[in-house]
Amino acid sequence: MVAVQMVFQIILLLCSLYAISVQAAAGLAINSTSCRASCGNVSIPYPFGIGAGCYADRWFEVSCNDSLGASPKPFLRNFSLEVLNISLGGTVRVNYPAYIICINGTVRIRNVNLEKSPFIFSQSENRFVAIGCDNFASMVSLNGSNTTVGGCLSICDKSKVINASSCNGINCCQTTIPSDLVAFYTKIEPINKDPIVDFTGCKSAFLVDEKWFQKRGLIIMNILESEVPVALEWGLPYRSSSSLPITNNTASCIVNHPSNRNTTFRCSCKKGFEGNPYLDGGCQDINECERQLSPCFNESQSVSCENTYGSFFCYSRLVDPTKPPARLATIGISSGLGVLVLLVGGWWSYKVVKKKRRIKQKNKFFKRNGGLLLQQQLSSHEVNVENTKLFSSKDLDKATDRFNVNRILGQGGQGTVYKGMLADGRIVAVKKSKVIDEGKLGEFINEVVILSQINHRNVVKLIGCCLETEVPLLVYEYVPNGTLFQYVNGQTEEFPLTWNMRLRIATEVAGALFYLHSAASMPIYHRDIKSTNILLDDKYRAKVADFGTSRSITVDQTHLTTLVHGTFGYLDPEYFQSSQFTEKSDVYSFGVVLAELLTGEKAISSTRTQESKSLATYFIQSVDENNLFDIIDSQVLKAGKKEEIIVVANLVKRCLDLNGKKRPTMKEVAMELEAIQMLQKAPNLEQNYEELEYVQAEMHGPWDVTSSTISTSSVDARPLLSS
Repeated sequence: MVAVQMVFQIILLLCSLYAISVQAAAGLAINSTSCRASCGNVSIPYPFGIGAGCYADRWFEVSCNDSLGASPKPFLRNFSLEVLNISLGGTVRVNYPAYIICINGTVRIRNVNLEKSPFIFSQSENRFVAIGCDNFASMVSLNGSNTTVGGCLSICDKSKVINASSCNGINCCQTTIPSDLVAFYTKIEPINKDPIVDFTGCKSAFLVDEKWFQKRGLIIMNILESEVPVALEWGLPYRSSSSLPITNNTASCIVNHPSNRNTTFRCSCKKGFEGNPYLDGGCQDINECERQLSPCFNESQSVSCENTYGSFFCYSRLVDPTKPPARLATIGISSGLGVLVLLVGGWWSYKVVKKKRRIKQKNKFFKRNGGLLLQQQLSSHEVNVENTKLFSSKDLDKATDRFNVNRILGQGGQGTVYKGMLADGRIVAVKKSKVIDEGKLGEFINEVVILSQINHRNVVKLIGCCLETEVPLLVYEYVPNGTLFQYVNGQTEEFPLTWNMRLRIATEVAGALFYLHSAASMPIYHRDIKSTNILLDDKYRAKVADFGTSRSITVDQTHLTTLVHGTFGYLDPEYFQSSQFTEKSDVYSFGVVLAELLTGEKAISSTRTQESKSLATYFIQSVDENNLFDIIDSQVLKAGKKEEIIVVANLVKRCLDLNGKKRPTMKEVAMELEAIQMLQKAPNLEQNYEELEYVQAEMHGPWDVTSSTISTSSVDARPLLSS
């Protein structure tokens, strides 16, 4: 046995020497030992560095300011941002300036532009936070379009103490940020017409490390942070094949191909090694035996641990030193033959073990992705399960070319949608959910259950789903012609929507919502009706999509009491105040879409005045001032008859009534739109229009949906427009 062990150890030594020689030949990077390893209490690992020759690229140069008190502080030289921590896993935390505005006129702001650099603001670790009330804080892109890429709204409650752990829209709000965010500037706008009046004196909005903010506790408004920790993700610039380190048996690298910045790569040590993968020989072998990390220590005391290069093995210590060497050799040979038999048996059983492992992993993903919850929901609903197919991960990998970025159709709050082709030739849309944590699995399962209950030609059809992957997948019918938003707002100029098409699309959407509210097996509230959630098929027929926030109710319920969900510009002001969502809240959102079809204007636009930034406000003001035809889209004016436009505008005004009880139902809306289409074909059109009853919508206070308070002073209703 001793002789066998000696031979085995010699073989292991030769293998280790060979592996070390391969690693040295592959060489990741060379970092001089004379380089400074830290600044103050912050470690500066390569590829970051202090001084010439100590960093991999100019973006990773760190300056150490020794003049700032007793403890030196490191800064990213290209951005003048203080470094708090550097992780070789691909993040660096920095102190980032906050936007602060006070009632005395004090304003503090300094934005940092990360474009053309290998850094981005981390979507997973940061949040956009606003402190203060009666204001809408937003992030605006710096690409010249002044597009709002994120924001949140907070209302006032002077009796409520502001705490970071309960920042939910009262005196404080927070929201996620888009992926690949590299440049933005911050705005804070009041949500009512009064001057900025804040009982604390100052308001603030900033990007911040979510974990740091959650631990902050009580927030004192007059003591606002001028700088807060922010997490940046980084990777080394990848300019050519020669700049990517060779993958060896201790480290490996992967390339990242983002859509809006330069290509980068990241490296990591392989299993069994630890250290800095960007340095030559930086990944060192982990001695599992010395640290007692191997399973040998879970066995009996007669088992010993032997460390190897990148791994370890366990062996028995039950050897009698009094036995003659010949007998020990016999035992060693017998043991070797036994090991050989085990290896052969293991080879033949490899396929069985692999199959069981794959099944176990699929079951694990199925449970984690809410499979049990989905089964429970399906068993308690009247669901069209026979038409809902369960796809395998292999099917959808092949259909989407391994979820190639070139197949992306769009991205939203619940996930990314890819274009794919199934084995039978059908073109589909595959939604890859962002949901990983159990806290949001309910939204995904909710969408599956709701879509399985719906069978309507103007609602996107659910074909099937897949739960055996790391993140859940949904498979829908493919709707090829984009969103209604793209056509109404002139983004697709080669195919402008005619008046008849707009009227037909409005009728189809109204019919779909009427079906959801009244004709489905259980009433369903969509809760996020907007032009970007209305798709157009190959014949430009409307398809209502995105049911991630929808809710079904029992027939005896009249409303839902929930946290406020929705999109600014489409959100029912009554729902915003009461948190009670009714079918009339969907009617309000549809009224905004109908106004978009008439005017070609966006639901929220910074090009309009502060008072009419909301399309609902802008439309009602124009109607009351007899300026309706000044805001109507040119395509509508070209083909639509004046009487038709007036009737539809009346319908918009009724849908946007602040009093939900005075709004029509979706059934009434659908019937009126269908009647207009029928009247178009009637020979005595003008006479029929005169017989239509004109319904006035009484207005109460300002119509700005972004306001958190609504005036109770009434205004007399005026005729919509003289014919």
